[in-house]
Amino acid sequence: MMIEIDMLDETTKLTDEQWEDIKNLLIFAVEKESVKAGAELSVTFVDNDRIQEINREYRDKDRPTDVISFAMEELGEGEIEIHYDEEAPRMLGDIIISIPKAEEQAEEYGHSVKRELGFLALHGLLHLLGYDHENETDEKIMFDKQKEILDAYGLTRS
Repeated sequence: MMIEIDMLDETTKLTDEQWEDIKNLLIFAVEKESVKAGAELSVTFVDNDRIQEINREYRDKDRPTDVISFAMEELGEGEIEIHYDEEAPRMLGDIIISIPKAEEQAEEYGHSVKRELGFLALHGLLHLLGYDHENETDEKIMFDKQKEILDAYGLTRS
């Protein structure tokens, strides 16, 4: 397999089908992005209280959000760069998704929960791969990439 994905559902709400859909989309996306085989990442599904805790602790934002990514390859303030052995698997990082927030947003945007969960997982993955939306130019690049991958995968906004 191209990538090792550790998935944990703290809510026990995900169906087997949703689980497989998300995993398959992420595998599809890393292949599209030419990520070297053997890369690893984790995806954790939580409730709004848990994601609010994480958002408060790591981002100083005391409210629930839909998805948070922690890139292993991104340097935080005061952190030192770690050089990895070229042969070692690439550790991409962690994606945390709020299932209640995904359900709420799916309803708000008028598309399926499957589409919203896929969108959030992909959004998180793209952050792990270095994409960002801090300014208009980067946002366009990232959002175009999201749309391109979701459309190619067949997970459109219907």
